[in-house]
Amino acid sequence: MSKVKVALIGCGLRGREYTNYALEHPEEMQVVAIADPNAERREWMRSHHHIDSQLIFTDWQELLAQPKLADAVLVCTQDRMHYEPTMKALDSGYHVLLEKPMSPDPQECIEMGEKARQSGLIFSICHVLRYTKFFGTIKRLLQEGAIGRLMTIQHNENVGYWHQAHSFVRGNWRNADESSPMIVAKSCHDMDILLWLAGENCVQLSSFGTLSYFKAENAPAGAPLRCTDGCLKADSCLYYAPDVYLGDNAGWMADAISDDHSPEARLKALQEGPYGRCVFHCDNNVVDHQVVNLEFEKDITATFTMTAFTKDCTRTLKLMGTEGEIRGAMEKNEIELIRFDQEASEQINLESQGGHAGHGGGDHRLTADFIQLIRDGGIGSGLTSAQNSVQSHLMAFAAERARVEKRVVAMKEMYSV
Repeated sequence: MSKVKVALIGCGLRGREYTNYALEHPEEMQVVAIADPNAERREWMRSHHHIDSQLIFTDWQELLAQPKLADAVLVCTQDRMHYEPTMKALDSGYHVLLEKPMSPDPQECIEMGEKARQSGLIFSICHVLRYTKFFGTIKRLLQEGAIGRLMTIQHNENVGYWHQAHSFVRGNWRNADESSPMIVAKSCHDMDILLWLAGENCVQLSSFGTLSYFKAENAPAGAPLRCTDGCLKADSCLYYAPDVYLGDNAGWMADAISDDHSPEARLKALQEGPYGRCVFHCDNNVVDHQVVNLEFEKDITATFTMTAFTKDCTRTLKLMGTEGEIRGAMEKNEIELIRFDQEASEQINLESQGGHAGHGGGDHRLTADFIQLIRDGGIGSGLTSAQNSVQSHLMAFAAERARVEKRVVAMKEMYSV
């Protein structure tokens, strides 16, 4: 097969990230149709990918109502808009690459997994961490028996105070009723990587956590509802919106608040939109810290901590086995292998990902793998097939149930939701 033609549903930051592969490898992938309600985003995709104006739509229903337009569909909409376009695309014969989480509804995840099994099509989930050199190297070391039999995993997702404020206090994933619980929206990546590294089914888990800091009772005295309304703490507040979004180093967060990047448009976005609100006066209800204890088959145990209260946005972990340990820091591209029978540890320094830095290069390699699977005629299922992803999603839902109900939840409960 020559180049793979794809249609994109949802032209936000994630959709652009995956379709950038077509700009770098036009001989392999071509974006031929798009759907998004936002005119600026549609225009960006049209101009960069040279899409026929007849194949630009404002909603996914219109795109999928056409005769088959492409080989595959990339579904990169908001969490609660994943299920319907995905199922319709599969019914229409498209291969599908779906942004995580699969759905905020566990039953819908189960149904998608079953649809993947029945369809015979490639249906991959964007669990990009499996495609990073960092986690890929750790998985290889485990498979080679570098630390003997794996017994324990400690895994931290250090969200970063600024990332929590942007995405989970002011942003699209702030309210579980509108998107997903934090453990699903942010950390289904981590549930998936724990399942992959453990290499065994999860049996049961418990969880604790809450929203402790980003709420009204912690607001400075006299703080207005919106930063631009004149806050007395503007000079000292870490979250003062004009400092965060109007500077020259705002990066992808500035892209999120406005498709028009001019100073005037960004200021207007803060004055009128969600990102200008005081972080202590938002409608957020997702947790800002949470821990999960997990038991896998073959007596493997794991602990997972997600916390907003870190400076850097990074993942760190430690794996302990009968013959050694592995310690790693993802964003530093550093892995340390410690063997009990050797005096010195082995330092493994992975090369920088260069221009493919998204999730440690995982975004790029995930897309490359999806496209190659299609070019190979659908042989194989890749690292993140929907069927594989169902269990890790149900682990995240089980963790939320355990947190809310304050009890141990057996995974077998989640398959009868």
